[in-house]
Amino acid sequence: MFKKFLLITLGLFSISVSAEGLDTGDTAWMLTSTALVLFMTLPGLALFYAGLVRSKNAVSVLMQCFAIACIASIIWVVYGYSLSFSGDGAFVGDLSAAFLSGIGRDSMSGTIPETVFVMFQMTFAIITPALVVGAFAERMKFSAMCLFSALWLTLVYFPACHMVWGGGLLAQWGVIDFAGGLVVHLTCGVGALVAALVLGKRKGFPGSPMPPHNRSLVVMGAAMLWVGWFGFNAGSAVAASTDAGMAMLVTHISAALGAFTWMALEWIKQGKPTVVGIATGMVAGLATITPAAGTVGPEGALLIGLLAGSVCYYATQAVKGVFGVDDSLDVFPVHGVGGMLGIIMISFVGTEGGFLGSGASGIAEGGPMVQLVIQLKGILVIGLWTAVASWVILKLVGLVTDLRVSEESENEGLDVTEHEERSYDLT
Repeated sequence: MFKKFLLITLGLFSISVSAEGLDTGDTAWMLTSTALVLFMTLPGLALFYAGLVRSKNAVSVLMQCFAIACIASIIWVVYGYSLSFSGDGAFVGDLSAAFLSGIGRDSMSGTIPETVFVMFQMTFAIITPALVVGAFAERMKFSAMCLFSALWLTLVYFPACHMVWGGGLLAQWGVIDFAGGLVVHLTCGVGALVAALVLGKRKGFPGSPMPPHNRSLVVMGAAMLWVGWFGFNAGSAVAASTDAGMAMLVTHISAALGAFTWMALEWIKQGKPTVVGIATGMVAGLATITPAAGTVGPEGALLIGLLAGSVCYYATQAVKGVFGVDDSLDVFPVHGVGGMLGIIMISFVGTEGGFLGSGASGIAEGGPMVQLVIQLKGILVIGLWTAVASWVILKLVGLVTDLRVSEESENEGLDVTEHEERSYDLT
């Protein structure tokens, strides 16, 4: 009997380690993280954005997020993964892994199957252009959005991903971006700003009120983003490790303090806190901690959350109130500014050093200022690359189809004019 039990046990053990280098714990965590990051877009971001727009445009935002998930997934398999993670180019990879060539059931990426890594990174490629939707919500044609998203992924996201995470130029410079301050948040923020400027303001902006039509959807989507972000940041450790544990902890700390700070500022300045404000502050805290989640401790996360809630709050006021830019759902001041802030703060609060880290010399070998210069160079390269490419893409799309819906369509709402559907049928 004992012999039979021993044979069964050994058989199960051999299955768990049959692939050389496979760690089942790491694989299980990365499968979970992948699902969490996709959950951020569908349904998290989709509901968050749908609640923030007017009721006549809610379906259009849901449709855009859903369509982008499909478009990004297809492109990622055909050539996106290859351009991002294959080859040794300085700015972009090659097509050696196009159509996931050479990636099979037994292919490994470190201690996890490469198929899992492909899928995990795919979810990042899905959410990044979906975030840009918030800038041109309520006024871009659906056909233009589809074409813009496909080209934007190709010319902006894949090169940025390769430069930072695929061994390209910025990786060689020593730029630190744990989970996407540059690759995700700066690219979507700058792309959003350019799109808002090229498309122009919504009819009635800024004079006519354009309040969120369903705050319950906003909170529901925001809560899903908060939970899903644990996969986004802690999953970027690509292992069930102590780094993943710390990343999860600091992510939650920054989100909580970012939300609380935004709420407090609203309370002080406007007399009452709002649920949209606290939800937006949470997103700011999450976006800002993202690049630093792998290199910062709890004390640093507190500082980053505090700065995220305050700096992004005032950036939101400035973009619309001072500069008059109709970034509909505040993508640039929350994600763009938050991403840059997090990238900069790594230099001072990274756990390899800095005044809130474990040493006194900063995260870089030569001190905080050395790393700061490297980080600023990363912001400059990715920011300029994204701005120029986004402008060119929008102009090219405009040659193929109208970028913006007609004034009549904007008045009636994109739900009906673009999709022949309504968010709420009360008849």
